[in-house]
Amino acid sequence: MPFSSHLLSTRRRFLNRLGLFGFASSLPVSRLLFSPAVSVSAAAQASSTGTAVVRNRAPLSPSAFYFLPLGSIRPRGWLLDQLQIQASGLSGHLDETWADVGPNSGWLGGAGESWERGPYFLDGLLPLAYLVEDLRLKSKAQKYIDWVLDNQAANGMIGPRSNDDWWPRIVMLKALTQYQELTSDPRVIPVMEKYFRYQLSQLPTHPLRDWAKFRWQDELLSVIWLYNRTGSGYLLDLAQLLRKQGYDWQAEFLDFKYTQRVTAEYIKLERGEGLKDLALATHGVNNGQAVKTGPVWSLVSGSDADRSAVLKMILELNKYHGLPNGMFSCDEHLAGLDPSQGSELCTVVEYMFSLEHSLAILGDPSLGDRLELLAFNALPGTLTDDMWAHQYNQQPNQVECSLHHKPWTTDGPESNLYGLEPNFGCCTANYHQGWPKFASSLFMLSGAQANPDKDGLVATAYAPCEVHTKIRGTPIHVIEQTSYPFQSAVRLIVNPAVPLSFPLQLRIPAWAAGTTILVNGHAEQTPEPGSFARIERIWKSADRVEIDFHMQPRVSRGFNNSISVERGPLVFSYGIGESWVKLRDRGMTADWQVFPTNPWNYALNVDADSPSESIEVTAGEAGRFPFTARHAPVTLKVKARKLTDWRAEDGVANTVPPSPASSDQPEETITLIPYAAAKLRITAFPQCKNLSRN
Repeated sequence: MPFSSHLLSTRRRFLNRLGLFGFASSLPVSRLLFSPAVSVSAAAQASSTGTAVVRNRAPLSPSAFYFLPLGSIRPRGWLLDQLQIQASGLSGHLDETWADVGPNSGWLGGAGESWERGPYFLDGLLPLAYLVEDLRLKSKAQKYIDWVLDNQAANGMIGPRSNDDWWPRIVMLKALTQYQELTSDPRVIPVMEKYFRYQLSQLPTHPLRDWAKFRWQDELLSVIWLYNRTGSGYLLDLAQLLRKQGYDWQAEFLDFKYTQRVTAEYIKLERGEGLKDLALATHGVNNGQAVKTGPVWSLVSGSDADRSAVLKMILELNKYHGLPNGMFSCDEHLAGLDPSQGSELCTVVEYMFSLEHSLAILGDPSLGDRLELLAFNALPGTLTDDMWAHQYNQQPNQVECSLHHKPWTTDGPESNLYGLEPNFGCCTANYHQGWPKFASSLFMLSGAQANPDKDGLVATAYAPCEVHTKIRGTPIHVIEQTSYPFQSAVRLIVNPAVPLSFPLQLRIPAWAAGTTILVNGHAEQTPEPGSFARIERIWKSADRVEIDFHMQPRVSRGFNNSISVERGPLVFSYGIGESWVKLRDRGMTADWQVFPTNPWNYALNVDADSPSESIEVTAGEAGRFPFTARHAPVTLKVKARKLTDWRAEDGVANTVPPSPASSDQPEETITLIPYAAAKLRITAFPQCKNLSRN
């Protein structure tokens, strides 16, 4: 249920509930009040159930799964709370406090910023507004949509006349496809048709360059989306031309050369070569977007090698730049394995978007595992609890957020501050898409391309939600009740309008050995970890599917043989005491430095082979604010010893000491909390040499 405004009558009361004591006297009450929200209406549900899933049209190759039309999946529980907090935070008010997306935006016909920021903002604002049914946010999004649709140039070009860069139009196209699915506005498809015909005529003499050259696969998604609705043959010609002019990401990862920390000197930034191929090929956000390139292109090529390219890319990024929060380092460029390096927030949400589409095309459950790892750790881990400030770069080992140049490869000293637009404003405009698009990817349609009789539903990721869709014309309503990822139990209540036979597939994470599944109280066969469990039966109203993933603590190895602790899809960190110091006011929000208030230099006394024997788990229900230190629903108690020679330099934790590490300090019991709840944290620890089982 949405918050009512009287519950948030004072800013201090809300912040006390969040546990943000350091923020309690800094910003106006109006920032934190939820806008009037409307519950999901019968009309909205009817719209979602009446919209058919659109499959790939020949000669495109079939996908393993297909996205349900936007609006078919509605968040519930803690996920709805996250979206409502986002709507009441910076996402819902950015245009009121940041001129780049304000009334003078070039994407509203003004003379202001006319490049990527308006489209970025709309790309997240639009699905957020419709998922929480917020009329105020819908109105804000509609202004952008109407201006773009009503002001197309005679030649077909869309957007501000002040630039002819293809890149910002690629983002706007993503927003237009979402809007059409949500509203069926008849203006969208003709505008896109005219634009793509114009672009096809212009690309031979005005080819893709810099950002568009490296992000061509995002436009390909929109081209395929339109082809599946119109069958216009020229769109396949456009797809081929985009591929020809776009950067060859698969070739890069077949012979991956960027295996070390990328420096400004290496990419010749001082010579002004920041938009040369070398710099753009090692740029974090470009890599996050590129992950889906092979699968998306495979729809055109039909190549199995293209389909599987995503797995090779993830493998290489993780091998040379992987971090314990599921991300690869990129601050701004690929930065190696040290957990004190950072990852850009834009990269987090773009990597999630790539995983969502790659999962749909391949049907590979490992992509869902990584998607959850990002969604439940890296995404909320770089936002303040009230979502009024964010970081540009987050670090797994983040012991201070302050004005220092270290350790960034090419970014500036504001990179890990929490604020309005630390370092650069792209993340300010772009991060809003993370939660809404994840929520819209929780269920997909499965089935054979040529045999709709085999259609079914697939649970690709888990969070509280409900689904309204149709299978072979029969309305299906599914309610997912869960506190996952904080607890191991998931209950699905399946309600077809009439009894109907179809397969229900459930993603079983690779970590979930021993998972049990009950259907109406009767046990199904034990599923294999890292697979999709398939239950095919005649479903009747109120059928119950109960899944228990039997979460146990586990230990993973990283840089310098360090250890990180996980349970389910959650990564756990030692939450360092935080002192929030305002650096400056920024309109309705502010920029903040965060300083540690207690030691953090621990080595863990954990048995990596049998972690359950040395880790004590306390788990409860997920409340409204599960990603906050004060309300963390899961905590782990572990034994640890301080390492006196592991210190910080210029606000950055020095390289994590190699494991095993000796310590003569007394053994202590420390508490680990979910990664995202700890805004200052240690996530990659040395392992104690002198292991104690006492």
